[in-house]
Amino acid sequence: MTDLADPSAAATDARAVALQAACPGFVHLLGDPGYDAGRAGWNLAAQQRPAAVALPETVTQVTQVVRAAARAGLRVAAQNTGHAAATLVARGLGDVVLVRMGALSGVHVDPANQVARVEGGAVWSDVVAAAAPHGLTALHGSAPDVGVAGYTLGGGLSFYGRKHGLAASSVVGIELVDASGEVVRADARTNPDLFWAVRGGGGNFGIVTALEFRLYPIADVYAGMLLWDIGRADEVVAAWAAWCVTAPEEITTSLRVMRFPPMPELPDFLRGRSLVVIDGAALLDDEEAEEQLAPLRALAPEMDTFSRVPAVAVTEMHMDPPAPVPAVGAGMMLARLDDAAVQAFLSVVGPEADTPLFIAELRQLGGALGAPASGGGALSHLVGSHAAMLIAMAPTPEMAAAGEQAAGAVVEALAEWSEGRQFPNFAEQPIDTASVYQPDDWGRLRRIKAEVDPGGLFLANHEIRAEG
Repeated sequence: MTDLADPSAAATDARAVALQAACPGFVHLLGDPGYDAGRAGWNLAAQQRPAAVALPETVTQVTQVVRAAARAGLRVAAQNTGHAAATLVARGLGDVVLVRMGALSGVHVDPANQVARVEGGAVWSDVVAAAAPHGLTALHGSAPDVGVAGYTLGGGLSFYGRKHGLAASSVVGIELVDASGEVVRADARTNPDLFWAVRGGGGNFGIVTALEFRLYPIADVYAGMLLWDIGRADEVVAAWAAWCVTAPEEITTSLRVMRFPPMPELPDFLRGRSLVVIDGAALLDDEEAEEQLAPLRALAPEMDTFSRVPAVAVTEMHMDPPAPVPAVGAGMMLARLDDAAVQAFLSVVGPEADTPLFIAELRQLGGALGAPASGGGALSHLVGSHAAMLIAMAPTPEMAAAGEQAAGAVVEALAEWSEGRQFPNFAEQPIDTASVYQPDDWGRLRRIKAEVDPGGLFLANHEIRAEG
């Protein structure tokens, strides 16, 4: 395993001992049987070594650990699945209690009002399965095991996004444990400033114990993937980039150049191969969807799975790894994907490139994703034409270093087309958090942070520091 370990990790100190004494039974320290299991994130390359790990099973226990951490002089970081653990590790967790929320995973669907209420540890498979019997679905992520709270508070980019916007804008209410250890509600009428800040401001303002968000009457969708050998990359990427310019907002797609290792557990059509894959979903009837996809199908993919499928199937089609993996990566936002940008992209990830990147993905933006949402939060839209995400497997330190260099090479190659902004959900490394927001919104976020967490108790994946 790679050694992207927390450099600040140290032996158990008095603060952690005091925390455990105040929270008996669910706080684990270095050397305890539950510590290693509790600190493990989805990204196995990010070795989290916090001062303590808390595994609360109730909201009361969340309030208990927040109060005890504040008294002990520790900071608090909430985490569910740990997909973006590397951003925390890079800043150091030696004075942090990591609060893992996975045990609080309840989901309640109100079909009459088309709203879901989910606890802070729910993952998207929980929500999609509960909504499906009612002919509803959510603006969920591309993998079933991604945590709802972290994804949504970071914006939330779904395969329905170009029609319905970011997932953060579908939120209608939030309950969180604040810096005083109290449970507070935030919605359009109650604590409206906090409600605005949390929707896009991540975990900087408290530990979210419940989210309420709109569901959409989508029982089935025309969705799937098209697949080509990487030898066809030049024509496929260029054709897709041109197709994106006029595609209706009812369609949201991604394009990935993928290099699969020769692992025996992979299916034959993936094992040891390098491929170009376009996948996505179309909120259109079959005839309209087929008409829109015709230019891409004219490129004669070797596999075409696009068809009418139940909405629950959309969480599985992106082929994300089914189990935790060690990985490194980077992300960026593109202002445009013109012919020159396509060539720059292909020069570093195309068929002639020698790169260790497992995935080089371009996610289609625009439509409702690019329009400020009415009543939206701190991150209500994304500026740019595409979001890029670059991932390399990192089972050894050498592979981690090579992967980071390769991801950096893509970012450098596309620098001319960079929007200059970052998208939190795709940022696998620490970023200048100000680059996510409009300048006025950044100032407002810092003022709200100063009001609700002036001592900086909460540590989020992408940090917002109090003004002053």
